Amino acid sequence: MKTTFLTPGPSQLYFTVEDHLRMAMRENVCSISHRSKQFETIFSHAVSELRTLLQIPENFHIVFTSSANETWERLLQNCVEKESFHLVNGSFSKKFFSFSEDLGLDSTKHEVDFGQGFDMDSVEVPESAELICAIANETSSGVMTPMAEIAKLKERYPDKLLAVDVVSAIPFFQPDFSKVDSIYFSVQKGMGLPAGLGVWIFNEKCVEKSEQIRAKGKSTGTYHSISALLGKSKNNQTPETPNILGIYLLGKICEDMNRKTVEMIRQETIYKSALIYGLLERNKNLEPFITDEKQRSKTVLVANLLNGTSSELIAKLKESNIEIGSGYGKYKESQIRIANFPTHSKEIFEKLYDLLED
Repeated sequence: MKTTFLTPGPSQLYFTVEDHLRMAMRENVCSISHRSKQFETIFSHAVSELRTLLQIPENFHIVFTSSANETWERLLQNCVEKESFHLVNGSFSKKFFSFSEDLGLDSTKHEVDFGQGFDMDSVEVPESAELICAIANETSSGVMTPMAEIAKLKERYPDKLLAVDVVSAIPFFQPDFSKVDSIYFSVQKGMGLPAGLGVWIFNEKCVEKSEQIRAKGKSTGTYHSISALLGKSKNNQTPETPNILGIYLLGKICEDMNRKTVEMIRQETIYKSALIYGLLERNKNLEPFITDEKQRSKTVLVANLLNGTSSELIAKLKESNIEIGSGYGKYKESQIRIANFPTHSKEIFEKLYDLLED
């Protein structure tokens, strides 16, 4: 019996990926030119299905990178001349801030303790900051920031660009595109795909900012600058030879999810998270790490171990062909992380419930 991966990324492949891989082999997807009409059709299909799934307005561009980490760099290169501002509440949001330092920007941050959420009313963004970098779901700690809270930043600072990391939140998380300028994610978490593809979505304000920086004779990057990406995407192409198979599979999985409907996916996500959080609340060996229920992630559930280590629990669950994630960084042995993505069925969560209860 195959193992089901409830790890927070890479995670279990979406259940239709295997069939789509077979079809990709029959269609020679891995051998075609990225300048061919076949690829242009693949690119167009992925963009169209993704736009439908996430309800992305037509005035937002959709392009592909190698990962969300690459998108951090591209955002900073294209949308920041001198200073970005970062919300930090875990390892990944902190790493994004470190990218700005590595690029020599005079960036600042509003940092709270690991596992804490943000009081947006108390966040003060410097007047000199050009880009606000927020995070919808901190994968390392299991804190989810509601869109309504993120929107407060745009309402208070309408003239600044706002980019939101939705890596482990999509497609459950529903962005309000009237309140953000860019979102981005990689596909190996909620989309249930092999790693190696990033999706970067941004509006014309980001394009204008990039053009302003270029007009001053400053670099906005090379093959994946906004100008280079858009120069090719208007023809359903990419600047370089991309992850063609990844883009093909993304289009197919988005099509599958659209057939199911994102509303159904969100309802199932809520049910599964409520099931496990309810168990954690009354379990003598585990407890929810995030104490504020409003800030608990629905897609990456994090629990403290009150007895034993994560290694012991992970090994025990593997005997039943379920693999969950350990805690992140210094919490590796004292916490567990459970992914709750669309590919994870209600039945597997009910099985996990029974195993944890025992």
